[in-house]
Amino acid sequence: MTAFNLQQAIDRSGGNPARMLRSDPRGPYQFPIPQVEYANWRDEQRVWRESAILFDQSFHMSDVYFRGPDTTRLFSDVGVNSFATFGKNKAKQFVAVSPRGLFIGDAILFGLDEDEYALVGAPVAANWVQFHAETGDYDVEVTRDEASMINPRERLLFRYQIQGPSALEVVGSASGARLDRIKFFTIGEFEIAGVPVRALNHTMVGTPGQEHTGLEIFGPREHSARVKDALLEAGTRFGMLEGGALSYPTTSNESGWIARPLPAIYTGDDLKAYREYLPGEGFEAHASLAGSFVSDSIEDYYLTPYDLGYGRVVRFDHDFVGREALEEIAAGPSRRKVWLEWDDEDTGRVITSSLFGGGRGAKYLGLPTGGYSLIHYDRVLHDGAGVGLAMDPMFTVNHGCVVSLATVDAELAQDGQRLTLVWGDEASIGVKPRVEQHRETEVRVTVRTGAAS
Repeated sequence: MTAFNLQQAIDRSGGNPARMLRSDPRGPYQFPIPQVEYANWRDEQRVWRESAILFDQSFHMSDVYFRGPDTTRLFSDVGVNSFATFGKNKAKQFVAVSPRGLFIGDAILFGLDEDEYALVGAPVAANWVQFHAETGDYDVEVTRDEASMINPRERLLFRYQIQGPSALEVVGSASGARLDRIKFFTIGEFEIAGVPVRALNHTMVGTPGQEHTGLEIFGPREHSARVKDALLEAGTRFGMLEGGALSYPTTSNESGWIARPLPAIYTGDDLKAYREYLPGEGFEAHASLAGSFVSDSIEDYYLTPYDLGYGRVVRFDHDFVGREALEEIAAGPSRRKVWLEWDDEDTGRVITSSLFGGGRGAKYLGLPTGGYSLIHYDRVLHDGAGVGLAMDPMFTVNHGCVVSLATVDAELAQDGQRLTLVWGDEASIGVKPRVEQHRETEVRVTVRTGAAS
């Protein structure tokens, strides 16, 4: 049991995790990319559709390594994914669920060797896997290389994301050799500026599944400057830009990745041991909740993998934590992930009234990202009834409007369907420092089932 743990934090706050998280004052995640903007966030967004962009991912993600003869069995036991063909130089979007089949977390899983994997991303999924590694019958060693802001040591690796239609040409030019084709979600090995590197083919900003959109390049930290300089120099003739902390989070909105759903861990006797394992000052204890959706029951914030569009990775070819419950969920109704395009006129009204309404206008809408907590849920209505939840609103020049990723009732997940999003959070006035005096307002939104082309 951790000295001060999540369960104790819940108990000390009055025993209601929803109230605990909605009263947490933390604002949105601040990406520790060295510069907020390198050009400007509009051009940085535009260039990933027209040429290429380089994002330095060396700072903000946790890298958690799992090594040992039982590594594959561990991940198979706690993940919804199939591991029948997984191994060295393979990768996948790993998804974990609770015993009730509810979403806990996801991260990119890298197969570094046959018995060595790395989970890279937010720490939620890695915490869950590590808990099982330490409490179960597994011969697995866990090593954590935390995000820079909570890590007193130098990171082990550099990590550069090159995205856009010219991305592979940029990387090929930097390597000085013709690159062998790297299949989607496969890891290739080559050299840049004499440094051996690995590169994962996956997309951050295009339609998932398109193989031309980019590579995530990683290697030993001590060679970071040499590799980055070579990539930037190679990108010059293609018009590549470096991306800053403002444009980086908006990539998820275009690719359709819901970055921070609330993990379904705060209730249930079967998860009490896990809550006692988690620290009382960790992410899960301070996952600040905000938005127009307000409930006193934390379980109203829980989602399933199907709500989030992860049905494509669920495989019932193996036993795993939550399998039986997830099979029942799969057989029933679920919501669908969609993009909600904000009406331009309503967007203008929100922005204008928030600045000139004298406290009687709408909640301020930041650009390019409008969220004001770590986890953001807005109400989505149809004919006045709740039909879904919307996450952080964001603007990109490629969408040409403000867009919220959302999960809505399946029958309403139709292109062109008109719905209403409630913008604002009157319940957080006086509670969260980023929430000023305002009035909640309704925004007309249009459903899109695919990302902007």
